[in-house]
Amino acid sequence: MESPDSASPAAFTGTRLNKIYRTGETEVHALRDVDLSIPQGEVLVLLGPSGSGKSTLLNILGGLDRPTSGNLSWFDHDLVAADEAALTRFRRAHVGFIFQFYNLIPSLTAEENVRLVTDIAESPMPPGEALERVGLADRRNHYPAQLSGGEQQRVAVARAIAKRPAVLLCDEPTGALDSRTGVRVLETLASANRELATTVVIITHNAGIAAMAHRVFHFLDGRIARIVRNERPVDPAGITW
Repeated sequence: MESPDSASPAAFTGTRLNKIYRTGETEVHALRDVDLSIPQGEVLVLLGPSGSGKSTLLNILGGLDRPTSGNLSWFDHDLVAADEAALTRFRRAHVGFIFQFYNLIPSLTAEENVRLVTDIAESPMPPGEALERVGLADRRNHYPAQLSGGEQQRVAVARAIAKRPAVLLCDEPTGALDSRTGVRVLETLASANRELATTVVIITHNAGIAAMAHRVFHFLDGRIARIVRNERPVDPAGITW
């Protein structure tokens, strides 16, 4: 995959982001003075131990949570100052979410699960096309219980990419998958990045996945401890699982 052009605008810009969770008198510092800039069209992998701040950052980028302090913008939109209605519009118009557990509606078919997103998106692709992209066109009328775990995750990916999101936020998207199915999911994410210019952020405990990223943020104790740039990101098919 080619790296984003050096002139690519920053999709996300964050300065001194802090997130503190309080339970009674206990404070947990999930993020500590995080500065970041994520160019449009980048594939970014977040690595680090559990509790290091990766998921907290992902939720803040996606407008699901707010920082305790600091600044965060999506292009020229201030996500910290935005009210709940504005954050809902941001998520609906621009963000696709993919989680480790698929969050499909059991009573809906694969196509109907994808249609949940396309019915409210501004310029979606047809549900059938999204399912075709993940290799499940022939399973469109199957219910989640009739699909394997890998197939359910691919439906979740189809649902996320169907709105043609500007950004895909992925929290352990291959965590419950075997290597073959995991590579297929990653190939779909790489395709969205390449063909739709989607910015992709992936949390993973699988260090091998970092090879497909343009950059890797290594998290430790709520901070970005190290940033690694891959001059030549590899195709997911070449990842060592």
